[in-house]
Amino acid sequence: MAKWRDVKQNKIQQEKIVEKNSKLQKSNLASLPLRLKAFLTDTFLITTPIFYIVIYLIMGSGEEFAQDRAFGWGIIFAVHATIILIFWLKNGQTPGLKAYDIKLVDNNTKQRVSVIQVLVRYIATLFAVISIFLLFVPFFNKDKKTFQDILSNTIIINDK
Repeated sequence: MAKWRDVKQNKIQQEKIVEKNSKLQKSNLASLPLRLKAFLTDTFLITTPIFYIVIYLIMGSGEEFAQDRAFGWGIIFAVHATIILIFWLKNGQTPGLKAYDIKLVDNNTKQRVSVIQVLVRYIATLFAVISIFLLFVPFFNKDKKTFQDILSNTIIINDK
């Protein structure tokens, strides 16, 4: 009898609509291989040139970089963070994300990310890259969210 009442009051249809919307949201998420490819593309397009410029133009040589690694890596991280944060804030896409038609958005609104979200995401990404364990978070999470996605409340979606 309770089921008939639910059908009559359209409660069952609303549950189906909510379930359908959640399935659509999950299908719009970018896959892990796409996100990895975008990350590697950004590494080669952004990080590698910064690395060589700092070592050979700013520090002078590999030996000088080896003598003052903290200063060299500080410059590399500062320049890299500035470039990545600008890309994320401007349109939610780095060159790697744009190459694979995926975009960084706020998890709740599906709109642009805020400055705080971008800062938290960048720092969390550094921790995830340094820590071997944090790289496996998406494999234990049913939504396939990475450590930085969870902490910053952002997601990477297909932009087609």
